[in-house]
Amino acid sequence: MSDGTATVEDLDVRLEKHRVELTGYCYRMLGSSFEAEDAVQDTLVRAWRSYDKFEGRSSMRSWLYRIATNVCLDMLTAGNKRARPMDLTDSTPLARAALTPRPDNTWLEPMPDARVLPTVTDPADAAVAKESVRLAFMAALQQLPPKQRAVLILREVLAWKASEVAELLGTTVASVNSALQRARATLAESESKSAAARAATSDPLDEEQQKLLERYVAAFEGYDMTALTALLHEDAIMTMPPFDLWLTGPEDITGFMTTLGAPCANSHLVPVAVNGLPGFAQYKPDPETGGRTAWAVQVLEISEGRITGFHCFLDTERWFPLFGLPLHLDPLHLEAEADQGE
Repeated sequence: MSDGTATVEDLDVRLEKHRVELTGYCYRMLGSSFEAEDAVQDTLVRAWRSYDKFEGRSSMRSWLYRIATNVCLDMLTAGNKRARPMDLTDSTPLARAALTPRPDNTWLEPMPDARVLPTVTDPADAAVAKESVRLAFMAALQQLPPKQRAVLILREVLAWKASEVAELLGTTVASVNSALQRARATLAESESKSAAARAATSDPLDEEQQKLLERYVAAFEGYDMTALTALLHEDAIMTMPPFDLWLTGPEDITGFMTTLGAPCANSHLVPVAVNGLPGFAQYKPDPETGGRTAWAVQVLEISEGRITGFHCFLDTERWFPLFGLPLHLDPLHLEAEADQGE
């Protein structure tokens, strides 16, 4: 009995070692944080149940990726392509701004870095991994047919050989190479149309980018629109899923923030690592408690010393627990944090 228990525990440990990288793969495939975690759980359960049939002809990692790919392809048969607001509608002038929500399954979802980026020692590998979960790249991936998506991720992001991908997908090397070529062409076309594709955030952030973020926090928490305008690129984009509204340019963005977004004045920002980019958990004032209440996970895209993308994910009941953050900050917590900063 003890031997059997030890074997089960050993298998659990061996499977669990692959959770983060499998979550990253499923997230790139599905564009959804929660669906990715469901897919990985399904993958690990299937692997556990069928382990006695695993003959060791491939590595356990390859075997798990084969299962995960099949799980994701099954989930993608519904044809839903997750997107950003600018993938679905034209930019709206501030004068016509209206907050129209769409269902959750419309949107590309944010993801904490720690859940999808395994610890690696090579800085170049770490940079590639971060690039491959950034919002612009993730949105471009969603435009690919599911099998092309799998081929591109396995070949370009995970650096698998064409022969390994062919074996995993049960196809030929020629077919894999053809799919990769088509996927690359689609991505190149998508990037040429996307201003966000020029986002270039260093890993780790360089001194100039760190200072830009410090100025951003001061401007946002102080709700200083003049200071914020100086930080935004002239083509900066603001999005707010689940609403399909998106705004372009500092004038409309700051105009929105002082009208419909006025309740966000005096917010408190907590840094988060999200989608390989700098981000913040935003808590806005809670008049009832005197503290702060969760309002948005902000994801920032940076290029050439300016903010090019300002993306606010508003479904706090889902996002804040995912990031391990409380939904409320009481006044004592905020006072203690202020004292630490002095």
